[in-house]
Amino acid sequence: MNKTVAVLAVLAAVALAGVAVDAHPEHIEALHEGTHFEHFNTWLQKFKPAYVDDVEEVANRFKIFSDNLDYIREVNAQKKSFYLGLTSLTDLTVEEYKQKYLNPSLKTQLRQSRKNLSAFSHANVTAASSVDWRQKGAVTPVKNQQQCGSCWAFSSTGSMEGINFIETGKLISLSEQQLVDCDKVDMGCNGGIMDNAFKYVMSNGGIDTEDDYAYTAQTGTCNTEKQSHHVVTISGYEDVPVNSKDDLQKAITAQPVSIAIEADHASFQNYAGGVFSADCGNQLDHGVLAVGYDTTGDEPYWIVKNSWGGSWGMEGYIKLSMTAGGETGQCGILEHPVYPKKSGPNPPPAPPAPPSPPSPPSPPPSNKCSDSYSCPTGNTCCCQQEVFGKCLQWACCPLPQATCCKDHVHCCPHEYPVCHVDQGTCGKSNDFFDTIPISKKNAAVFTGSRKVQTE
Repeated sequence: MNKTVAVLAVLAAVALAGVAVDAHPEHIEALHEGTHFEHFNTWLQKFKPAYVDDVEEVANRFKIFSDNLDYIREVNAQKKSFYLGLTSLTDLTVEEYKQKYLNPSLKTQLRQSRKNLSAFSHANVTAASSVDWRQKGAVTPVKNQQQCGSCWAFSSTGSMEGINFIETGKLISLSEQQLVDCDKVDMGCNGGIMDNAFKYVMSNGGIDTEDDYAYTAQTGTCNTEKQSHHVVTISGYEDVPVNSKDDLQKAITAQPVSIAIEADHASFQNYAGGVFSADCGNQLDHGVLAVGYDTTGDEPYWIVKNSWGGSWGMEGYIKLSMTAGGETGQCGILEHPVYPKKSGPNPPPAPPAPPSPPSPPSPPPSNKCSDSYSCPTGNTCCCQQEVFGKCLQWACCPLPQATCCKDHVHCCPHEYPVCHVDQGTCGKSNDFFDTIPISKKNAAVFTGSRKVQTE
């Protein structure tokens, strides 16, 4: 770390101070004060990236961070309806950000999968003026996909968690990793779509919990045993009519909805709050979850849950403008909304597996005499062969805490510690009348190199 501090100190000497603006939260306002180095140093301490001890990479990332900070200051100075800040992604170029977190082929995949709609089951829902499923208990805490292109899995579990809560009253965090590993139609960390995730859960008969099938942020081998844990089920899924703000409001009034958006802009990468109204297009590359909306203020917005952790955006959320974006909605939100359906209860918990038969008893641990010899537990180590006070070979007396007789052949129990070798007995004293038969040692087990050991 010392080298890193030294490099930062050098970089600090050339870093420039910014110009303050107002009308933003205090922590955003502070970004327009001080040097790039000061903000980078604070950012390093907060996020602790893996490269923090790599001097060369720290210097490289400082340059990228500084460019992003310049951009953040420039956008914030324009007093838009939203503002930017430092996120866990601020040390990435836009190209790196796209590669690690987005799926540029998502729009093509979605277009190929979209069904011909015969019905929209929420068509007769009266849309509320505002909805927030977080306040109703239908939304799990913000999760973090990390550098794995599994946004489609997080979007899918989010809407399934929502409909399961609505139908059962229980909020259960569901397993993205099961979708990443076991949904073979999709491509794990290399991308997928929500429609296919719903199809997989239906064909599998359900999906496991997050706790049981935990997230690893990498594509793994499907755990077939956990795949069979059908904790939550769905009965189908439906698409919201394309490019219809009114129908999306109806759908979100009824339940949280999986959506796809275009997120490949630096303004989205560094979003920190406000109603996001920046030009962002409709080249869909990111799956997220619409959990509500609000039409009561001057800036109507959709409430969208992301999967980049709580340090991004507004504690993991973004407000997308309901008036920007034209026909397809802000960032293409109206192009492919989809939601799961659920009828009937979840299956009962599987009965516990029968207990495994007891394992055969392990052999008793050895009683170590030296680095080279050992005896069974309950035996006493006795020297069998001695030269100049050093033991060349050990023996085992089949008695605990025994007395080893000086003939190196016999032994006596600790209650009768006196060896009467000539008599073949053991006594409590030199008295030959209160005695028991003497015991004979067995050879110790050789376990190592033949080193001369001191007795």
